[in-house]
Amino acid sequence: MRITGLGNALVDVLVQLQNEAIVERLGYPKGSMQLIGSDEVPHITQHISDLPSLMVSGGSAANTIHGLACLGTSTGFIGKVGKDDLGAFYAQDLQDAGVACTLLTSKTVTGQAYTLITPDTERTFATFLGAAVEMVAAELNESNLKPFDLVHIEGYLVQNTELIEKALKMAKALQMKVSLDLASFNVVEANLEFLQRVIPQYVDIVFANEEEAKAYTGQTPEEALLALSESVDIAVVKIGKAGSLIRSQGITTTVGIIPVQALDTTGAGDAYAAGFLHGLDRGVSLKQCGELGALLAGTAIENYGARIPIDRWPGVLEKARVILQDKHTLNP
Repeated sequence: MRITGLGNALVDVLVQLQNEAIVERLGYPKGSMQLIGSDEVPHITQHISDLPSLMVSGGSAANTIHGLACLGTSTGFIGKVGKDDLGAFYAQDLQDAGVACTLLTSKTVTGQAYTLITPDTERTFATFLGAAVEMVAAELNESNLKPFDLVHIEGYLVQNTELIEKALKMAKALQMKVSLDLASFNVVEANLEFLQRVIPQYVDIVFANEEEAKAYTGQTPEEALLALSESVDIAVVKIGKAGSLIRSQGITTTVGIIPVQALDTTGAGDAYAAGFLHGLDRGVSLKQCGELGALLAGTAIENYGARIPIDRWPGVLEKARVILQDKHTLNP
């Protein structure tokens, strides 16, 4: 199966905070994703200038696609960057991983996502979309999607309803599967009516954490799973340290986590989606898909940033092979 991603092409700036004071001073709800204007960027940089930080290419869908490429799945990505050094850095990073990129360009600067990581490993995003937000429906055509069997869409794009709806309709016309990650509880709340309309019509696979699932259904994770599964072929609700719940064809599967020393939860959901979709690509059971997701998510949170470091991948690939062969599972 060939999988492409559609999402905001953003360069992530990861900042390790000593406490929650800066998040509070900036006025961002802890754990949320806030869209900011270019005028707010200097305000943030002023607060974080003396703190340790790391710059990597990112964006939710791109993180998932990068993980899939490292696992060996044939991948692509569609996004928009600026004609600047950050845009060139972004493109090269994905190409180095073997991703077939369709990167539109703009005179606007490449988008940036500030990830504020508190000592409890929770992350709060302040995102300046830059060029990413300029991607419009008219720029998307069948040639972008036709080489692929599944398109994975990040929920952060839902503010651009025209783009999302065109992508969904085009995917269905091409008989592609559609995977959607709900992204953030406040994004779901702000776009609830739209999501509740398009998910039952076009989406095959939904990924949500418990907060996002509650924002979508108003229910507990278990109840939300049931509600979501009535609209899609596969519903996944991630419940933190308790693992994840997967439901398809009236059957619920529970998957645990791997033991880890959590350092930074940034990108854990994106990594989970990569492992899960790779399992679907390989045609294994949903339990094995969930275990692959747990493996990647657990490895991701042991490191700073949304992506698993290169030196960790040999070990990940070996463990993934064991799960794929079903010789050992996380929940025997």
